[in-house]
Amino acid sequence: MSRSAHVIVRVDLQRIRRNVQEIVTRCRVPVLAVIKADAYGVGAARVAPAIADGVDGFCVFTLDEAADARIWEKTSKPCIALGPNLGVSANDFIAHHVRPAVWDVERAAALRSARPLLTVDTGMQRFSCPPEQIEAVIRAGGCDEAFTHATSLDQVSLLRHLIANHQMKLHAAGSSLLDHPQAWLDAVRPGLALYRGAIEVSAPLVEVHQSTGPAGYSRFLAPHHGVILAGYSHGLRPGPCLVNGRRSRLLEVGMQSAFVATSDNDRVGDQVVLLGPHLSEQEIAADWKTSPHEVLTRLCGVGLREYSE
Repeated sequence: MSRSAHVIVRVDLQRIRRNVQEIVTRCRVPVLAVIKADAYGVGAARVAPAIADGVDGFCVFTLDEAADARIWEKTSKPCIALGPNLGVSANDFIAHHVRPAVWDVERAAALRSARPLLTVDTGMQRFSCPPEQIEAVIRAGGCDEAFTHATSLDQVSLLRHLIANHQMKLHAAGSSLLDHPQAWLDAVRPGLALYRGAIEVSAPLVEVHQSTGPAGYSRFLAPHHGVILAGYSHGLRPGPCLVNGRRSRLLEVGMQSAFVATSDNDRVGDQVVLLGPHLSEQEIAADWKTSPHEVLTRLCGVGLREYSE
């Protein structure tokens, strides 16, 4: 998708650093910051150096993500590649200081020199090793670390049970389990929690109208409406927004513009906030019927990014 030149994505790097420090202080175990998908659209090349002093490493999905953002060169901190990374050799991982995740004997053996991590299936049923193959994969890869993608404490307990006979570093907790000390294990992998409250996405009203009847393609009804220059070609969806700090809605989203419910006090140039400290990913996700992770990634891709320290 393209980005709208009329939408600004403001990233507060200092707030992201504070979020990291709060996690470090609370959990008191190593933090492996998740910056996959270009740091959820926030910008991995800027986020990683900003938080490098507070974390022990990073998690990406593919080796290419780490290489393109030059994570090792900018931070001197290693990465874990969580995804399949098909066709990538051990030497490629080693060159970029990235450790691969493995879940089958063949791949574990091929990547042994890159110090692979075992990823264990505790219910996700993708990119993970079934319990009956754990011993063989550990032997093939020489694995000394294991993790799982957990969303519940039962999954954390299952990981510990399945690896009980091995002296291995374990981690399972993403953002959703940071409030549960029994999930912290030997490290935590926060993703969404890094970025909460640090992003504001906004666009100015370019038109404001007193409605004279049904409007737009959908023929919506509203006493007043305005227009912003962002649409579904940029990733925008109908949903909640703020106009001059007031709760409002995107009534209809077209290809490159969107209708906004306004009042008779709103003017051209006034800002429409699509995401911000007073309009969270969680609130929008409930309206969109999706995850806050998708909301953050989608809205960070709508416009042009600006960073503040």
